[in-house]
Amino acid sequence: MTDRRQGQDHNAAWMAAKQWRERARQARPTGGMSGPRLVLTWLLFGAMMIVGTLLGLVFLLVGWLMLPFLRHRMKKRMEQMRAEQAEDVGGGAHREPPSREREARQGRTVGHDTLEGDYVVKDDER
Repeated sequence: MTDRRQGQDHNAAWMAAKQWRERARQARPTGGMSGPRLVLTWLLFGAMMIVGTLLGLVFLLVGWLMLPFLRHRMKKRMEQMRAEQAEDVGGGAHREPPSREREARQGRTVGHDTLEGDYVVKDDER
């Protein structure tokens, strides 16, 4: 066993490990946290947790209160889209041209609505 001890004293890796251990021991605070400081830290942490929980509950309640208004708005938008779709389908020949506002909203430009012509699908020859 003494041979092992002597080998460890001359081994570079063991010497580096001892130096690291000494540096870590010196860098560590000696006294630790005092009692009042520890209690104050826990109280501050607890207060932050309570404030965070209350803020989360407030945001949850605001979201729930906004749901009926959002639902009403979405319902109106769906009715408007259905009305526009019904105009597009049932318009026929006497249909008036679409308004520029609706075209801008749909992302279309005047004159580029449709491409007219005859189209033929060719079979692949392999």
